[in-house]
Amino acid sequence: MIILHCVSEKVWQTVADKTYYETPSLTSEGFIHCSEPEHFHKVADYVFKDVKEQLLLLCLDTTLLEPEIRWEDGGSGTLYPHLYGALNTNAIIKIFPFLRDENGAFMLNPELEVKS
Repeated sequence: MIILHCVSEKVWQTVADKTYYETPSLTSEGFIHCSEPEHFHKVADYVFKDVKEQLLLLCLDTTLLEPEIRWEDGGSGTLYPHLYGALNTNAIIKIFPFLRDENGAFMLNPELEVKS
């Protein structure tokens, strides 16, 4: 299964060659926020609406992740995967720019759409 984590391109450039990646939320909340592809763009407009810099989507293979993954409800009724530990970067199998539509709203990257 693939889950996603969003990071700014600027931050990613500073950690891309590291074995592990930690986010500020790991210290402040105890976990790293992630999402399934079909939900990610829906919460992004709320979480990243004021971010102007380029964001990247890290595609994480859950079978390669070292930290514990807990599926938890952040209050919306939807379960989101949270990583309880540093993200081992060898679990990142692809990286895509996070796309926006013509109005600036985040959208699901075509590469991540589930084909029926």
